[in-house]
Amino acid sequence: MKKSSLLVTLPALALAGLLLSGCGMFRSTKAWETAKQEAPLEIPPGLDTPPATAALVIPPPGSGQAQAAPVPGVISDAFVVSGSVDAAYQKVGQLLAATGSAGQVTSHDDSAHSYTVSVVGGATVAKKRGFFGRMFHHDKSSADTATHSVQVTVNPSGDSASEVRAQGDEGAVAKLIDALKKGMGG
Repeated sequence: MKKSSLLVTLPALALAGLLLSGCGMFRSTKAWETAKQEAPLEIPPGLDTPPATAALVIPPPGSGQAQAAPVPGVISDAFVVSGSVDAAYQKVGQLLAATGSAGQVTSHDDSAHSYTVSVVGGATVAKKRGFFGRMFHHDKSSADTATHSVQVTVNPSGDSASEVRAQGDEGAVAKLIDALKKGMGG
């Protein structure tokens, strides 16, 4: 090796060593060595623990039992008329006997103020279609000719009013309630 290359290489290595380790040469103290311990934060009383008053509440018996699922297609609808239960029951009976189009009374219970009515057909509940469904599908409505059984009861509602309630198939209940409302002026 030549002397000139050795004279250049040794100072270059020393200078590189000084440059690479130079960061620590200019700083005499480290920042974490001068840090002081601060007092801990004070938490106001009442905010340090969550309230535990409702944590151990025992539920009442039977609250975890499953509820009965509603029967699909069976609904109940009602309206209120003024007058006593007996007067409303007689009026409903007269309307059901007079209007054969609403349905035929198959049985009645005077003590429970209830009628069982056979309703032919019923107002079919139409599904509302979207834009493309209305555009590309034609309405193929078929008349419902099946007979549906509807239970009509008259119960007291307040001091001087009665509730007429019908329960059964959705379309048949709607048809019967509409006929009864028209006849009773409701």
